[in-house]
Amino acid sequence: MGSHICTVDHIKGVRFAVWAPSACFVSVVGDWNGWDGRSHPMRRRVEFGVWELFIPSIGAGEKYGYRIHTRGGTDVIKIDPYAQEFENPPKTASIISACDDAYKQPEDRYQWSDQEWMSRRKELGEKDLLRRQPMAIYEVHLPSWMRGDNNTYLSYRELADRLVRHVKTMNFTHVEFLPLAHHPFEGSWGYQVTGLYAPYSRLGSADDFKYLVDTLHQSHIGVFLDFVPAHFCKDDWGLARYDGEPCYEYADPREGEHKTWGTL
Repeated sequence: MGSHICTVDHIKGVRFAVWAPSACFVSVVGDWNGWDGRSHPMRRRVEFGVWELFIPSIGAGEKYGYRIHTRGGTDVIKIDPYAQEFENPPKTASIISACDDAYKQPEDRYQWSDQEWMSRRKELGEKDLLRRQPMAIYEVHLPSWMRGDNNTYLSYRELADRLVRHVKTMNFTHVEFLPLAHHPFEGSWGYQVTGLYAPYSRLGSADDFKYLVDTLHQSHIGVFLDFVPAHFCKDDWGLARYDGEPCYEYADPREGEHKTWGTL
């Protein structure tokens, strides 16, 4: 699912797949086709409700979405629920991620350096590792924890060493990040999600987030991540009534609506 850079019949391009079982018609739209829903119609795998298409000669960095024609006769442009990268809010396009390029040379991929931490975790087992040492968890909302000049966002990479120094100084053993999956409204603290498979774009890319986790591990600091798949925001371009019908939410609003959060 999602968008993945690959080769089909020796031709490099991007394979798209999205679950939209109630849609009548789905097409891939993006910068390369002027967001024209007539250009790249997708094929439906009826038994799964999945729509698929391989598009040659496009690659990382392209912005895209899905134009969905619903049973009610309306056309909507939706994000890719499985995208690994998004535009910064308030923009909403999904982005083909360079981190997913299967044809990157090994030296161009992110090189992890936390082997000592991972080996110790594997040797002891996660439960033993947690039992054998006192645990003090520092909970942090990373986008607001520290800002740059003029209240600008610092990136995952810029925050890494600063966070390590603070956690070490305060004698914490672990950090727990409030949700960092992609979300449009910072005031929700990450609890009104739209992209469960993409890190929060204001702070950088997936590789930048890897760098942050890697830096913490190298300093023997464990990482917990608050993950929120239970509800999502109602924005028309997001997951709500994704294919014109309740898709990722309960059909009965008494079950699906979280009125306190304003989410589904």
